[in-house]
Amino acid sequence: MARTSKGDIDAVLDCDVDAIHLFIATSDIHMKHKLKMTPEEVVERATWAVEYAKSHGLTVEFSAEDSTRSRWEFLVRVFQEVVGAGAERIDIADTVGIMRPSIMAELVRYVRNMVMGDYVLSVHCHNDFGMAVANSVVALESGADQVHVTVLGVGERAGNAALEEVVTALTFLIGFKTNIRLELIGSTARLVSELFKFEIQPNKPIVGINAFSHESGIHVHGILGNPLTYEPIDPLAIGMKRRIVLGKHSGRHAVAYMLKELGVEPSEDVIDKVLVKIKELGDAGRSVGYDELLNIVKTIIGDVKWLK
Repeated sequence: MARTSKGDIDAVLDCDVDAIHLFIATSDIHMKHKLKMTPEEVVERATWAVEYAKSHGLTVEFSAEDSTRSRWEFLVRVFQEVVGAGAERIDIADTVGIMRPSIMAELVRYVRNMVMGDYVLSVHCHNDFGMAVANSVVALESGADQVHVTVLGVGERAGNAALEEVVTALTFLIGFKTNIRLELIGSTARLVSELFKFEIQPNKPIVGINAFSHESGIHVHGILGNPLTYEPIDPLAIGMKRRIVLGKHSGRHAVAYMLKELGVEPSEDVIDKVLVKIKELGDAGRSVGYDELLNIVKTIIGDVKWLK
């Protein structure tokens, strides 16, 4: 990643890499207040930077920072100039996350139709309004070739498009193929969470602990009959697990299922008594985990040797 300055590009060259990601802003607000450059100067700087990087044998991706607040005709002019200078990839950057899917689709098609040449079209979406994943997915549907993502959506401010959400949406909703190993999504998310020292939000799509958890009696009944009744995909496909949660919304089917998991015969009497206790704890704002369920069962049927 480098600004369009000789110092930045030389620093990249010193790292002995094969590719560089150059960027300069193209919106009026950035050009006036941050860069203090005219549009003509921005075009000149962008073109020079690409040519300089290419002269040293680098593959170039060029991002127009704040693309989505840029004048579209100027944006495609810059893109056309850098493609002409040798950039193999160009990137529409939604730097402050103001894009919405319908307009993103329109912008991607506009760039694809207006910028001539052989290039890969990328999008880079921020999540300030919670639309980074939707914008990324619709961009690929509309003609983009790649999207920038981060595990768990980690990034500046509200973050970026989450890899796990984008990949699963592309795979299971649209039928696109990626080279991501889906079965490692869950473990990768947990690793990033540990390394970054923050908890994954429980209701985080795809990898949150609640994503495949079921408490409602109606839902659990359906899940036990056929998981697809209340799950969009098999959690094992992405390295996650299904959880049946016992709480104030639980019904008899959930209790019977969990008793069987413990090796307890789910008689009507035992189910009734366990359910009463679970409801009491649920009304107190608590859910019942494995250890607590074990203690409840012991108080009802006695402490037998196979209960540990």
